Amino acid sequence: MPQTIASAVQHELVIKKSRFIACVQPMPDRAGAVKIVAELHAQHPGAAHVCWALLAGGQSAAVDDGEPSGTAGRPMLDVLRHQDLEGVLATVVRYFGGVKLGAGGLVRAYTDSVAQALLTATKIPIIKLRQLRCTAPYAMEGMLRRELDAAGASLDAVEHGDDVRFTFSLPASAADALRARLDEAGHGRIGWPSDVDDEDGDQA
Repeated sequence: MPQTIASAVQHELVIKKSRFIACVQPMPDRAGAVKIVAELHAQHPGAAHVCWALLAGGQSAAVDDGEPSGTAGRPMLDVLRHQDLEGVLATVVRYFGGVKLGAGGLVRAYTDSVAQALLTATKIPIIKLRQLRCTAPYAMEGMLRRELDAAGASLDAVEHGDDVRFTFSLPASAADALRARLDEAGHGRIGWPSDVDDEDGDQA
């Protein structure tokens, strides 16, 4: 099961006088990652490189920022993938110490920086949510609310018209069972106008 991390974690390595300042933090998209990287450039004007890797579905990225191609961003991304993470940004600010590390040394430095930071991370599973909509007679509103509460569903909206319209979310793995239970409890009087099937990477 894919996981994200609860909060940002940091670690600093010094290798042959070069400083590698790593941070791994939750990040859902590339726009947010680019903003964070720009802030790091502003905070560290004397740094030689600000390399980063984002693992966020189709928005994933690996940026070497002037380091030899494939020696920074890609190794950092590989660490995130190997730990089965999703929705996370890894950044490493490097201050050059005057001694070249070579391609292999750079790969190890960037890999170790991110891996060491993640040793202190609290990982949490990403639970896919499914959103459903249903309608029910007013007489069944109380029963429906109780069933949703018992199932741990999140009530997103309730509309009162000719009948009561509920929009609610719950883990995708539990959606079909709850729908079947509501059909049985409602004796066929609960309608299902549409399934939203909105799968969010919600953190539990």
